Amino acid sequence: MCVALSLALGGCVTAAVPPDVSEGVPPTTTATVQDDASVQYYPSDEPLRLAIEHFNRGHFGIAERYFRDAVEKAPKDASAWIGLAASYDRLGRFDLADRAYAQAIGIVGARPEILNNQGYSYMLRGDYKRAEQTLALAQSKDPSNKFVQSNLLLLHEAARTGKAIE
Repeated sequence: MCVALSLALGGCVTAAVPPDVSEGVPPTTTATVQDDASVQYYPSDEPLRLAIEHFNRGHFGIAERYFRDAVEKAPKDASAWIGLAASYDRLGRFDLADRAYAQAIGIVGARPEILNNQGYSYMLRGDYKRAEQTLALAQSKDPSNKFVQSNLLLLHEAARTGKAIE
């Protein structure tokens, strides 16, 4: 989906290609050491790695579980929030996707990759007007972003033919 985590993480490339959740998302920035010097704890990146792997295989329910684990362990990791949002989109839980996108934006701002994924999310819901607005904003921030361009073409085709995005 949104190729955000590739981003969809994948952020919503095209329906024919499974999204790659790592594209366009900032590198995974999971904290490695707690502030308390007496405690040497190194959280694992395993949940995020597994989440991306399952998302890219189309196992969105399993990916959601791992992304949720990742955001619980590293709540300031925008990549994990974007992946969680994309997983919720694929599961039809748009209310939860909106919350996860808001968390990611709160961490890194309204980056084109996140806006692209949100635009795709609106397409999945059939809200083509909001999709158009969100994707246009993403394009204004990064005119050469191929994922945004692809999603705008997909949106215009869906609007022209009346076929739903899957």
